[in-house]
Amino acid sequence: MSSGRRGGTAGAHPYLVTPEHTARARGILGEGPLLCPEQAVVLEADGTKAREIARQHVGVYLAQPSYVHSLRYLGFDDADLTPPGSDALVDALVAWGDAEQVVARVREHLDAGADHVPVQVLPEHRRGVPDVQWRELAAPLTEIARRPSS
Repeated sequence: MSSGRRGGTAGAHPYLVTPEHTARARGILGEGPLLCPEQAVVLEADGTKAREIARQHVGVYLAQPSYVHSLRYLGFDDADLTPPGSDALVDALVAWGDAEQVVARVREHLDAGADHVPVQVLPEHRRGVPDVQWRELAAPLTEIARRPSS
């Protein structure tokens, strides 16, 4: 997709990143292009269970050199990136907890310069559909999406 400017872009859709990455990306892109970083979430208050679900997701990317390189750029080291991934890595990449905690992470991306934050709700079972979680998150996420642009 072209912005019509030579060498420009209409935006970026970073995947498996932190709010700190979002701030860096906004600095690189400047104010014009859209920035839409994905945020994976687990709507689960039990940390052990939430991280187990999150690790199923994150673990796939720990076997892919391009993602490992990107995660190193974000400051993670071998201890974090050795499968199944450290708690610090999982917690940085996947927001988990109740709806308020998940929305707070999405807000961090918005405050860091994101224009929109696509939310990927991770189900407990790989082939599951997180429809209950989507319903629980719909109203609070819609509310922050309505905030005025800065």
